[in-house]
Amino acid sequence: MRFNELDTVVILNDYPNEGLKKGDIGVIVSVHEIPNEAYEVEFVDDDGATKSMMVLQLDEIEKY
Repeated sequence: MRFNELDTVVILNDYPNEGLKKGDIGVIVSVHEIPNEAYEVEFVDDDGATKSMMVLQLDEIEKY
């Protein structure tokens, strides 16, 4: 499945160094197609401040 900018996604793994856990919800802010398809995803805290930004592969996220 291909994702687009502003799609809401769920991560499928824990990323303790980023303070993220499986099931956290983020928004795709950028789509990278070269050399491999990847997605820059922003995660925010309860106050709306950016908690983390990560580039994730297709197999690390699913549609929310």
